[in-house]
Amino acid sequence: MSTMSTAGQAATSRTGAFQGRNGKTVAGTVEIGQGMVVLAGFSSDEGPDLHIYLTNGDQENDIAAGKELGSIAFDKTSQTFSLSGLDAAGFSTVVIHCDKAKAVFGAATLK
Repeated sequence: MSTMSTAGQAATSRTGAFQGRNGKTVAGTVEIGQGMVVLAGFSSDEGPDLHIYLTNGDQENDIAAGKELGSIAFDKTSQTFSLSGLDAAGFSTVVIHCDKAKAVFGAATLK
């Protein structure tokens, strides 16, 4: 592999499986690659203000230090978000967070 421009992660995709947090249910998989974050088989407990974040953990301080990718639909199984030039190589976790309640609903560790 000869891609050194973005910490060696540009040409490879990383994936993870969501697990619920704080008594909430979140399921499905996430794949990051080619400038996109793609959710498949996704489902979540309903929340009033759900957002998806790239982070380095699943605690509130990790959310604050992470990057929000957008609002997320709890009941839409396939969703895609653009990284808009953001280098995802520096992040280890994808988090589903209710901004209004300041609660982590679920997280997926990227491999």
